[in-house]
Amino acid sequence: MDTHNIALLEGREGQVYEKRQDGPEVEIACDKTSLSGSVSQRACVFCGSRVVLYPVADAIHIVHGPIGCAAYTWDIRGAVSSGPELHRLSFSTDLQEMDVIYGGEKKLYRSLVELIDQYEPKAAFIYSTCIIGLIGDDIEAVCRKVAKEKGIPVMPVHSEGFKGTKKDGYKAACNALMKLVGTGSTEGISKYSINILGEFNLAGEAWIIREYYEKMGVQVVATMTGDGRIDDIRRSHGATLNVVQCSGSMTTLAKEMEEKYGIPYIRVSYFGFEDMSKSLYDVAALFPDRPEIMDKAKEIVRDEIRKYYPEMQQFKAALTGRKAAIYVGGAFKTFSLIKALRTVGMSVVLAGSQTGNKDDYRRLKEMCDEGTVIVDDSNPVELSKFVLEKEADLLIGGVKERPIAFKLGVGFCDHNHERKIPLAGFVGMYNFAKEVYESVMSPVWQFAPRKGGLK
Repeated sequence: MDTHNIALLEGREGQVYEKRQDGPEVEIACDKTSLSGSVSQRACVFCGSRVVLYPVADAIHIVHGPIGCAAYTWDIRGAVSSGPELHRLSFSTDLQEMDVIYGGEKKLYRSLVELIDQYEPKAAFIYSTCIIGLIGDDIEAVCRKVAKEKGIPVMPVHSEGFKGTKKDGYKAACNALMKLVGTGSTEGISKYSINILGEFNLAGEAWIIREYYEKMGVQVVATMTGDGRIDDIRRSHGATLNVVQCSGSMTTLAKEMEEKYGIPYIRVSYFGFEDMSKSLYDVAALFPDRPEIMDKAKEIVRDEIRKYYPEMQQFKAALTGRKAAIYVGGAFKTFSLIKALRTVGMSVVLAGSQTGNKDDYRRLKEMCDEGTVIVDDSNPVELSKFVLEKEADLLIGGVKERPIAFKLGVGFCDHNHERKIPLAGFVGMYNFAKEVYESVMSPVWQFAPRKGGLK
């Protein structure tokens, strides 16, 4: 690929920045809708809402709209459940042309009644799609009617795709969750208790994190929303602290719970030895009257790092000097990835996100090395250009970035919602380092055109 003749699309210049010592200090443009024609990697409002809500395993999730939107839901996440698996079923009202003309409220009502009778869920979430925003179905009224008849919460999720970006979908999901929070009993909740927010139990990661906290002597009231349960969410207002892992998706909920119930929140990351350790210490520090909680946290960190340290040093010896490109959903995840890659001796030459804000990009500029390209809401052509120009050995992204990496002859690491291997916690950092090592050091790349291989 001739990257020298690839220019940024007009209107995209402000969302791309290369860190230079002698370069101008500019604010990266963000929090804006994707540029038409750029084939952006960013998803829609509906996508953002289902990312947050779908892991709630004992509720039914109904996509109100044409069948195509429902294809974006069925079993597409690595979110697993320790019990019910209603979240793995994809339900749609499958609106047809006549439904669009005459309205789909009656069809939604019939669908809800039939599904609730058949599956007996604890609650139901109804997702509005673009077409619903256009034809004006009153899903609020339908939800109230069904909730009254069936005696379970039925929450509308105003997630019409054209209303904004993926971040607006996060807000819509948080608004739906807030209708549940505070409706359950807080009996039996300890003073030393937390809610884990923004953890979606991909490949069982919530179980790993929950075990750490419980070993410390901290009760986990609710995980929102990985392996989530409606009853736990309803009583989550009884926790002492909210621990927010994916800041973009759940900060809105944490702020609303702080305002309404006085529950403070902290931001953490469970990825990498450094951030995982800090997330345990930060929680322990908020319970100073129980010093044994901090003692146990230190013991966990010591034992876990000791277990993986020898092999991590072997990975570092092989990977030192290699280069990585990062393009993921939330910028907070990028911070942890940069630290984790440095742990194994790799540098970051491209750092980008779909939903970062100005504060996120300021921090990224501080963290990144000279010459690193920082991008907001990138597209395949841009990513290809920078990966090749910066001679990256690895691209870290999600399902949409995988084909880009393989077409360019670059190693790939899946760090998004579809993966089946846990990357959180101390064992997750080991899994990540092992995957990076196997990807980057694979002998197959000698045949890639960029390495002078097969043409």
